[in-house]
Amino acid sequence: MGTFKCAIRISSMDGRQSREVEATVDTGAVYTTVPAHLLHDIGVEPKGKRRILLIDGRRRFVDFGEAWVSIDGESEVTVVVFGEDDGPALLGTYTLEGLALAVDPVQQELVPTHLIMY
Repeated sequence: MGTFKCAIRISSMDGRQSREVEATVDTGAVYTTVPAHLLHDIGVEPKGKRRILLIDGRRRFVDFGEAWVSIDGESEVTVVVFGEDDGPALLGTYTLEGLALAVDPVQQELVPTHLIMY
């Protein structure tokens, strides 16, 4: 599946500060990643560290926090990873599921979906 981008709004937990970001939809990434300087600028602070496995096989610890993410008027609190300052913003599956969105790989867009509950 190819990748595509979508506009997301990242907001501080108190909702006072936010930024619109163009993020690459990355179904291979669990968490949404945003450049660290942008998260700091809007008042998102790290809550701790998480272990991650990078696509090239490297393992590392990264700072993570919580922020509001909005797409097309729907908002949800999600885990965000403090990415490299010059790195891309990535929209991960944890956020997509929180917003009840799925990827349409043919149209390369996000679509509402039903969440599976047993």
